[in-house]
Amino acid sequence: MNKNEQYVVQSLELHLFFARIMKEHSFFLKAGFTPVDESFAKEAEFYKNEFEKLLSCAVSCSNKIISCNTLDSGELFTEFTPLAEIKTERFTGISICKSITVNEQRLCCSSQRQIDRKLFQKVHGFNQMALRLLGGLISLKERILDRVLKCQMFTLNYPLLIEHIIREAKLYQNHVRCLETKGHMDVQTERQIEQFWNRIMMEHALFIRGLLDPSENELIDTADEFAKDYQRLLQKCCEAQDRAFAETRSDVLAETAKFRDFKAAGAKGIQDCKIRSIILPLLADHVLREANHYIRLLKHC
Repeated sequence: MNKNEQYVVQSLELHLFFARIMKEHSFFLKAGFTPVDESFAKEAEFYKNEFEKLLSCAVSCSNKIISCNTLDSGELFTEFTPLAEIKTERFTGISICKSITVNEQRLCCSSQRQIDRKLFQKVHGFNQMALRLLGGLISLKERILDRVLKCQMFTLNYPLLIEHIIREAKLYQNHVRCLETKGHMDVQTERQIEQFWNRIMMEHALFIRGLLDPSENELIDTADEFAKDYQRLLQKCCEAQDRAFAETRSDVLAETAKFRDFKAAGAKGIQDCKIRSIILPLLADHVLREANHYIRLLKHC
């Protein structure tokens, strides 16, 4: 790909994944507030709506532009996403723009791209919009975390979860900044990718363990084992020398494929009302998409 093509494709693929993640972070924050924090709920609603707009714009420009690896990865949507959005909207009363997922399902990939100056300028506008929104959303998350840690706010979201979603927002922000300053995303080393995403997967396992009903002993034990496995992989990643580190990639990929399958089974079980938990269907789908994203990175980056 030439420089302009790389800029457009990387930007659109980034927003297709992360703008959806950010709008869902905002959704989960709003759903976790109590009535006394209505002003925070309204702020979270604002960012949910704005990231929906960004995602919708990115979808509208992505047909026959994005790569097949990304489109087929399951990181943009899964088989569970449409119903998860319907059920989660019904359970919470918080609106979700479900037509975005419908439009995403119609996207086609291509290696014969038509990228003109108009598309380049549109994508530049999306990146500037993302940077503005991310600055505000990160600030909101940090203010929430600060209040929770000072016992000035109660929310149904764990403090660790709030820290978790701050890190993801900052990764997104860093990627967009690179695109705007260099015209492409910095190539992360294998070690950087695994350090970041092994930690994310470990925390997913911890959240799943904590949100399952106490009667779901087998699922709780399985989630706990995944948390321990990723903790070991994270430690191994931090300590390994370059040659030894290269040998861990297959172990990480195999572990993440197993965890992806566990998440997929969980998403189906929650949608079918077969699992007792306080996990929203959209949250189950959200963590599944992040596992699919990590698998693509492990295979193709």
